[in-house]
Amino acid sequence: MVEQAAHTLSGMNKQVMPVRIDVTQEQSVLDALAEAERNFGKLHIACNNAGVPMHGTRLIDVPLGNWEFVIGVNIWGVIHGIRHFLPAILRHGEEGHIVNTASVAGFQNRRGTNQEPYSMSKYAVVSLSEALEHELEGTNIGVSVLCPGPVNTNIPRGARNRPPHMGGPQIRASEEAALTKRLATTGLDPKRVGERVVDAIRTKTFYAFVSAVPADVIRARHRRIEDALNSPWVTHY
Repeated sequence: MVEQAAHTLSGMNKQVMPVRIDVTQEQSVLDALAEAERNFGKLHIACNNAGVPMHGTRLIDVPLGNWEFVIGVNIWGVIHGIRHFLPAILRHGEEGHIVNTASVAGFQNRRGTNQEPYSMSKYAVVSLSEALEHELEGTNIGVSVLCPGPVNTNIPRGARNRPPHMGGPQIRASEEAALTKRLATTGLDPKRVGERVVDAIRTKTFYAFVSAVPADVIRARHRRIEDALNSPWVTHY
């Protein structure tokens, strides 16, 4: 499947190199980096995009292995990508850009979906990206955090790609079916999200929202935070 996608995308002066990566494993990311540098030379853009869902189960009922899986992919995957691809981009001194995929779930918890582990992981990606932007101020390396709403992808089947060291593939039929139906009904075409990424890189946009965003819910959360800052228990600095 990966080879077929690479063949479809190749051509028109584009070279696509398919590589299987387990982003939860640092050595796997290092191997992918080495392969990319061997084939392309200088690297300028890194998109930390791997992600898996964790929907449909109450927090207190989520098995430990599921926590490890969502944290391993959604957080450690981004950490490994930053730790190793960013130095490769910085080495040549030319312009570059890091894109970390979070989600609108990184700004609010969607009621009624029991997706708290997923949202927690995406909050972490937003924070990591904000910190990275601070550290790269004054350099010619840009940072974007991609924050899509529903996108019509195969992410509901993410647990089927669970690596052996994390318990192996899982089929979560009811959770997959519910999320697949929602994404098929309301999800944006992934090609449109790709266009948003290109635009964010070109315009150096940090918060790159795309697709349906619960803007009122996010604004309400921020107002609640601002109200809490007016507490007599708080000293401003």
